[in-house]
Amino acid sequence: MAQPSSEALTRPVGGEGSRTPVPEGGPGPGWSKVPQVTALFWGVKVLTTGMGETASDYLGRTLGPIPAGTLGLAGLVALLVLQFRTTRYRPWVYWSAIVMVSVFGTMAADVVHVMAGIPYTVSVIAFSLGLAALLTAWYVSEGTLSIHSVRTRRRETFYWATVLTTFALGTAVGDLTAGTLGWGYLPSGILFTALIAVPALAGRFLGLNAVAAFWWAYVLTRPLGASFADWMGVSTTHGGLGWGTGPVTLALIAPIALLVGYLAISHKDTPPE
Repeated sequence: MAQPSSEALTRPVGGEGSRTPVPEGGPGPGWSKVPQVTALFWGVKVLTTGMGETASDYLGRTLGPIPAGTLGLAGLVALLVLQFRTTRYRPWVYWSAIVMVSVFGTMAADVVHVMAGIPYTVSVIAFSLGLAALLTAWYVSEGTLSIHSVRTRRRETFYWATVLTTFALGTAVGDLTAGTLGWGYLPSGILFTALIAVPALAGRFLGLNAVAAFWWAYVLTRPLGASFADWMGVSTTHGGLGWGTGPVTLALIAPIALLVGYLAISHKDTPPE
């Protein structure tokens, strides 16, 4: 899958350098709380989206929606608290938080549809508007949406709120194509694989703003990973391989752990101070 370079995907929008980050009880101005955007970043991100989808489904069916949602929320809060308390990017802490965002983001989108009865079409529109509002508020407040600028408490808050919204939006989009539109999981996964190359190519050849390309691709990783994970986990009668959501979740944990362990040891995605 073609992707813009790390520099291209995270180039600042509209004069990031015009506003110097000021510590707000958080990391110093030279310490970034998020990883460099590399090929491994996208690989781990897609794996976590798939795992979040199947883990959420497994917990919901095993424990029930309310206990599963409570457990997911508790895990999310605990990992985000730990992430906010770190002084710089720590691979295990950051990616563990991303996993819990994936699990809870899936639960949030599913609850809106299953328990509240809101169609996925409406959810997609609502989450899209919410994401647009968050990005607008972030840019108006900070003058940039570049993830390289996440060096203050306020910017980190905007970042994680945006990440959580992208997961909920991506879940709704994936369920819309696979279920509501009846395209199925595998065709949806193939579709999103093609679509995720669009921002990369547009950024490289058509001059699409690098930060816009990043967030566009970031949203699409959610339905991409979830569609293939669902395809592997659901029964053959529902167009899947029938492996089960529990086994698929466990199978995805292994490569995530290996890749994050490699990043922690090699520092390949550690941002410069």
